[in-house]
Amino acid sequence: MNKILIIEDDKSIAELERDYLEINGFSCAFAERGEKGLCMALSEDYALVIVDIMLPDIDGFEICSRLREKKDTPIIFLSAKNNDIDKIRGLGLGADDYMTKPFSPNELVARVKAHIARHSRLLGKEGKHIISVRGLVIDKYSRRVTVNGEETAFPAKEYELLLFLAENPNRVFSKDILFDRVWGLDAVGDISTVAVHIQRVRDKIEKYGEKYIETVWGAGYRFKLQ
Repeated sequence: MNKILIIEDDKSIAELERDYLEINGFSCAFAERGEKGLCMALSEDYALVIVDIMLPDIDGFEICSRLREKKDTPIIFLSAKNNDIDKIRGLGLGADDYMTKPFSPNELVARVKAHIARHSRLLGKEGKHIISVRGLVIDKYSRRVTVNGEETAFPAKEYELLLFLAENPNRVFSKDILFDRVWGLDAVGDISTVAVHIQRVRDKIEKYGEKYIETVWGAGYRFKLQ
């Protein structure tokens, strides 16, 4: 059974969400405060998280941002804040959807089902072109790279270098091997360009503090899954 986490300080709204979700075959967990909800979202695997923006301690924006650093669980904002700036901010932080109060419970259930189905496809056969690690998403079909929901442009060699490392995680590759695999045996230049490109890639994907590419001194570089 798919389990939904509801982070909502209004008990009546949380119960309404729960009732409609349970009727449709979901189970639900609750958190009335942001810190507790974030801790639950990070420590357990939920099919989807529904989060209010205005909470007693940390707000929904911070919850979304910190959760996206570690997981790609679908997130739906459900909030009384209905201006475009808040919607743009929420979606920009990596939320999958944004609904405003008052809301239709049936529409909420429909959106929950749609986002869970979409996420399942991305994790299944149809999603093998997607690499998602701690907020970093590489779409091999479109050659798009996003970090915490923000798309970042990558020149060809930077993209190919990142993709090669991400497709072979936790393995150490020397500069020679990376130059061979990414630039090719007949490339003009030398292996010093590898270090330059590694730094450029790091600057783009690690700007939020998450570390993806590790330098193994005397050996090369490794893409870390954890």
